[in-house]
Amino acid sequence: MAQQHLVVQGAVCQCKYGTAPDKIKVLTHSKEYANDKSGTEKKIASTKDLGPTFEKNTFGSCSQQNNRACSAIVKEWKHVFEDVILSNGGKILLENSKATCPVGGPECIEIIWHGQSAELSQQNFDNADPAVASALNPAVDIDHMDEPEINTDGIIFQ
Repeated sequence: MAQQHLVVQGAVCQCKYGTAPDKIKVLTHSKEYANDKSGTEKKIASTKDLGPTFEKNTFGSCSQQNNRACSAIVKEWKHVFEDVILSNGGKILLENSKATCPVGGPECIEIIWHGQSAELSQQNFDNADPAVASALNPAVDIDHMDEPEINTDGIIFQ
């Protein structure tokens, strides 16, 4: 199986019967975070995130209800990471996890973006290989990135 990203708060989901995506809002814990050095924004989503667990709680109009407004409700999550149980008793959602809605049926809600993005820290620079960094971006010398900028106010360069 290909490597899958963990799903975090802010991940984007779409129902195959809806017209608009919505973002996951993790309400079941405030302890486990992924790819968030401050530990304040990207809570890991789990199988305990059920019911109205989205920011707007709608996927637009629902073709299963004659295009009336959708009321996004998660009954169950499938295709999850089974090897870890979070503090809330839930299993971690992966980017290929799918949810069941009482209107749309089994696995009608899919994750279209896992919610993670790279957040650089000092440790990234400390662990960087200067040869690789130079090959990728020859204009930047990572060995001198932590040096203070030189104040050039009032200096005329010719």
